[in-house]
Amino acid sequence: MSSTKRKSDASTSASAKKARLANAAAAETVRSILADTANFSVPEGEAGMRKALVELAQYTRSLEKEVLASKPKEKSSEEIDAAAEKVRAAARSGIRKQMTWKPSCKTGSARWTYDGVCADAAVFGAFLGLDGPPTFKTKKMPKNEFEDLIGDLHVSIRYDTLSLSSDVNIHWKPAEGTFKCSGSYGK
Repeated sequence: MSSTKRKSDASTSASAKKARLANAAAAETVRSILADTANFSVPEGEAGMRKALVELAQYTRSLEKEVLASKPKEKSSEEIDAAAEKVRAAARSGIRKQMTWKPSCKTGSARWTYDGVCADAAVFGAFLGLDGPPTFKTKKMPKNEFEDLIGDLHVSIRYDTLSLSSDVNIHWKPAEGTFKCSGSYGK
């Protein structure tokens, strides 16, 4: 039994602690100025004013760094293609599971609907084979083109094979990051 020790929290640098304290002081200065914009206290002398301005500038810089750190990083084209392939595989599987025998398959009017999630517009564009994010919310795609994108959508049943029988309607809700594909299938 080995006993490994955790790193101590004492390794936090002194400059990081000073920066947090300076940020707290600057945040308090901002709060007091905004609380009473007409009568806030102004530091006396040039040195006091310089110190207050430096604190505010450092606080502003730290906020800028936080904003930059919180932005998601841009995906490479390989990452976008890999994510689009995952969405395709999930859609293909979900659609094929719905394609089961029903009496309406004889006329090619059995319906399927697939609800998916894709929050990234670039990935959804790659999923549909577009050069970039889609510029539409609803689109009708020919069944052959859809099957070329998604993959094989033929399902074997006892004495026959089921396949798409209509164009595919695609509805995308970019604000929610969801999409819906629907169509018909049959013999």
